[in-house]
Amino acid sequence: MLDLWYKNAVIYSLNVATYKNGNGDGIGDFKGLTEQLDHIAQLGVNCLWLLPFYPSPGLDHGYDVTDYYNIAPALGTLGDFVEFSHQARLRGLRLIVDLPINHTSDRHPWFQQARADPSSPFREYYVWSTSEPENSTEGVVFPGFQLSVWTYDLCARSWYYHRFYQHQPDLNIACAAVREEIFRIFGFWLELGVSGFRIDAAPFVVEEIRPDRPAKRRYEFFAELRNFLSWRKGDAVLLAEANVAPTELQHYFGDGSRIHMLFAFLLNQHLFLALARESAEPLRRCMSQLPRIRTLGSISTQS
Repeated sequence: MLDLWYKNAVIYSLNVATYKNGNGDGIGDFKGLTEQLDHIAQLGVNCLWLLPFYPSPGLDHGYDVTDYYNIAPALGTLGDFVEFSHQARLRGLRLIVDLPINHTSDRHPWFQQARADPSSPFREYYVWSTSEPENSTEGVVFPGFQLSVWTYDLCARSWYYHRFYQHQPDLNIACAAVREEIFRIFGFWLELGVSGFRIDAAPFVVEEIRPDRPAKRRYEFFAELRNFLSWRKGDAVLLAEANVAPTELQHYFGDGSRIHMLFAFLLNQHLFLALARESAEPLRRCMSQLPRIRTLGSISTQS
């Protein structure tokens, strides 16, 4: 019998750095968060979703990661995290961690080695072009703050791809070594007591980019991730950020073998419209547009 705990989970999302300070330096940390676990558990919460807490320059609220296997020094140590995870488990609290795997910081050692040496094994971790691609201004996510999705690197003497800011070079999902690295990252945090991962910018995570070619999405990677989780920890889950049309949802759920949960962006948007109009009609229309999702071992049900 599959453990479907996530379907009834009461999730509390928080930023460790702004939650509670435990060592007197004025910055929230895992020591302070651990001290508050009794309070959190008494609220009726049974799952904590932690925003990024990895080492980072902090240019994008921690989503520009420099080390996926560690804790930002201001938040504590890996030992502090292990103690926090242990204490959370004793109180029946599961942990979901935010994991930005679409890109790294440009200060990540992988990128620094990639830009410094064309023969480095990390060169293939990112997407490069020896000339500026013709479509360099297409797909900009932050108009006004971002002029292009390709930036020239003087050290590498090449252009690198970044769906978001130029200080966040995209990882190359077409590279087998990158996919294996992502599995190792998942496995690392599973061993430290994590029960799930929020996949940041999920549509772009699986986007295979080649200069001057149409992007190809490797949705099957979601199935590979879920298969890895299932073998390592049977009840671990994937929660994806994917603001996509209803017709595209099946790419993420598959036949029940890919992503477990998606944020209800469409429902949220229609909720605001319903409140503005003081009418439930937008919500009814939204619900009618959602596809019937088939899960493994079950009949189709309305999602």
